[in-house]
Amino acid sequence: MSDITSAQLRAARALVRWRAEDLARHSKVGVATIRRAEGTDGVITMTVANQAAIRTALEAAGVIFVAENGEGPGVRLRKSAS
Repeated sequence: MSDITSAQLRAARALVRWRAEDLARHSKVGVATIRRAEGTDGVITMTVANQAAIRTALEAAGVIFVAENGEGPGVRLRKSAS
């Protein structure tokens, strides 16, 4: 599992239209921790458990984290089943 960047975190929340409070509720990570992570540049610095909880919540909502592939890390939404 690769680290999440602050830009990926902000973009992932935007894709699923979640406020920081929504992500906090779904991941059980504090709002202040999420806001602090989003306010930095580069890889987020938080405990492994918090990063895993955030990733799991966003992935359950349909976010796919795209690793560095020469163009930089990113996010996208999983295709719907329809």
